Amino acid sequence: MNETARSTTLRHARRDDADVLAELVNHAGEGLPVHLWSGMADPGQTAWDVGRARAARDEGSFSYRNATLVEFKGRAAGCFIGYGIGKDPEPITRDIPQMFVPLTELENIALNTWYVNVLAVLPPFRNLGLGSTLLRVAERTARYLCKPAMSIIVSDANSGARRLYERVGYREVASRPMVKETWVNDGEDWLLLRKDL
Repeated sequence: MNETARSTTLRHARRDDADVLAELVNHAGEGLPVHLWSGMADPGQTAWDVGRARAARDEGSFSYRNATLVEFKGRAAGCFIGYGIGKDPEPITRDIPQMFVPLTELENIALNTWYVNVLAVLPPFRNLGLGSTLLRVAERTARYLCKPAMSIIVSDANSGARRLYERVGYREVASRPMVKETWVNDGEDWLLLRKDL
């Protein structure tokens, strides 16, 4: 066992991990979460306050209850949040914010897969193999739940994440143009990647 493996621990996230979970979710979303949280903030509340409160909830897809954390030498270093996409597409109604339409369209192509909604490692802990470790945990979960494939959506400008996913067997199957509104990002398209199990 190498030193990185000996120094790595996986665990379920706890409510008191809300600070680091908000940071990790924002890394995974390339700043889109903070952009959205700023629009949800009440007077006197920051975008980060909203993110931490959402991470500390007991329910919802972005909840500590759905997160697996990887620790390196006792420090929270990364996480993944995933869930199964059903066999039926989600309707795209007029009340869905336009920014989410391309993402929902791509999720509707990824039916009956285990969807990696969030996968992030904090910058000081990158290039240690922690992202690959988290993806292996996600795949074990998918196999346990009898999902035939994994899926993930990534920005076309996120070359580091794309290299990681392609190295472990994910392939691009579809894309949609981003709708940015006032969000600033270098990407042009959202890419749907899939890995058959």
